[in-house]
Amino acid sequence: MAKPILETKGITVKIRSQLKLDPKKIPAHVAIIMDGNRRWAAKHGLGPVDGHCQAAQEAIEPLIKAAIGLGIKYLTLWAWSTENWRRDKIEVNGIMKLFSNGLKDNLERFQKMGVRLNYLGDLSRFSKAISRRVLNLVKKSKENKVITVTFALNYGGRDEILRAVKRLIKTGRKVSEIDENLFASCLDTAGMPDPDLVIRTGGANRLSGFLPWQAVYSEFYFTPVLMPDFTPGKLKKAIASFQKRERRFGGGSFSVYRKNKG
Repeated sequence: MAKPILETKGITVKIRSQLKLDPKKIPAHVAIIMDGNRRWAAKHGLGPVDGHCQAAQEAIEPLIKAAIGLGIKYLTLWAWSTENWRRDKIEVNGIMKLFSNGLKDNLERFQKMGVRLNYLGDLSRFSKAISRRVLNLVKKSKENKVITVTFALNYGGRDEILRAVKRLIKTGRKVSEIDENLFASCLDTAGMPDPDLVIRTGGANRLSGFLPWQAVYSEFYFTPVLMPDFTPGKLKKAIASFQKRERRFGGGSFSVYRKNKG
């Protein structure tokens, strides 16, 4: 029987997996490209929005609880891209309704878990009601410190960089003053650490424009598991893979290769 890993504010977190992780090597920031909802729905003979509903209602909260139990401090979830607006109108409208209801109904549960909510992306394309609810969740949860959960909404990597450039221009800084730190402060992720681990569900082996600046030294984990089936155990498996890797960030000593030769 699985033992509870953490009990926080009355919530017991369980991860049903026999994998053993090194608590000293838990990634501080895990980002997930949530892919495969539509294929999951088609596989189960359901409609275009049902896979998104399954992921939102059955997958996301257990993953947040699992992340808390593992000691992950930042969890970023790509929920809607700048390209997703091209989908069929019935699917777009259904997802907007799902967003609206989810934003309205989940604040109390997130508060109890100690979740600080955040968002990436351009909210201007959403309805005023959805934008207000996102900003309200961010405001009301800003003092929570257990974990920061960020939803990427109407997010695209190129769009983020273009918006960052425009913000930078507005600062009036001289070219000689511009460095990586200044530019990073103009990105949507300002104040957040770069992701240590980027996971993509659904089988595709690409980032599709997700966090192109921030993910330059992230470790990637691609899985064929569709997002509605991506359980806490699957998250733990991804972190186990992460822990086997050696991260040098472009540095490291040649002596490491001598030790590992052959």
